[in-house]
Amino acid sequence: MIEMYGVSKAYNKGPVALKDINLKIEKGEFVFIVGPSGAGKSTMIKLLFREELPTKGQIFFCGKNITRMKPREIPYIRRRIGMVFQDFRLIPQKTVYENIAFALQVVEAPQREINRKVPQVLEMVGLPHKAKAMPGELSGGEQQRVALARAIVNNPDALVADEPTGNLDPDTSWEIMKLLSDINKRGTTIIVATHARELVDSMKKRVIQLDKGYIVRDEARGAYRK
Repeated sequence: MIEMYGVSKAYNKGPVALKDINLKIEKGEFVFIVGPSGAGKSTMIKLLFREELPTKGQIFFCGKNITRMKPREIPYIRRRIGMVFQDFRLIPQKTVYENIAFALQVVEAPQREINRKVPQVLEMVGLPHKAKAMPGELSGGEQQRVALARAIVNNPDALVADEPTGNLDPDTSWEIMKLLSDINKRGTTIIVATHARELVDSMKKRVIQLDKGYIVRDEARGAYRK
């Protein structure tokens, strides 16, 4: 599903964030990307989402070379990869329902589809009773559940999460990881960049460890560190 060949990323007047990355992630996998701050985790996620381009190398998503996409083709990748962030990134002036519906509106989904899908994903994340609430009225865990619902409402092939539990307490973090696991069981590929050692150690998923821009470990059923 996702393939990287010889991918490097250097920033102007800054460090080389990724160096000669070769990586393949199969459809339906659940993958943790771990490593210290500055290891290259967030850069890798930005490349996957086509937010940035590599300095060299090629990236393929579902057989399509996303590094060679024309600007008008970028929405193709954005519709097929759901994104979840540490800071939720909900629109504060919109209700929970409207935040999720917005992800469908930007791809010009018909209103009938919006009316059907939004309640479905709210039910999936356990928040049907919060549809009319504003983001500021929700706890951090509830806001992250809304962000998850928004990320999956378009039935993406993959969901990429950048430190999704970074602002949450341990119990809420476990709830979010269980939701991600449930989404994965439905067939969605999950990629999570995280510092949450205990979660990674307990879930026994594939672990890709970055250090100074290099992949230093790629282990099935791995732990945060050996």
